[in-house]
Amino acid sequence: MNKITTYFRESFKELSEKVSWPTWAQLQQSTMIVLVATLVITALVSLMDFAAGGALKLIYNQLFK
Repeated sequence: MNKITTYFRESFKELSEKVSWPTWAQLQQSTMIVLVATLVITALVSLMDFAAGGALKLIYNQLFK
């Protein structure tokens, strides 16, 4: 039981004294970067899916005419 108490005490101390939390502006900037990156990656995956679907449709139409 002593180990558990020590663990929680040290965890709280680390979170309250050693961790450097971002400012509100840094947090907003990081969030915008993640959102933009997510939108770009989503667009790329959608484009690749559309291209692959079109290519497969073309191939299947040629093979199974």
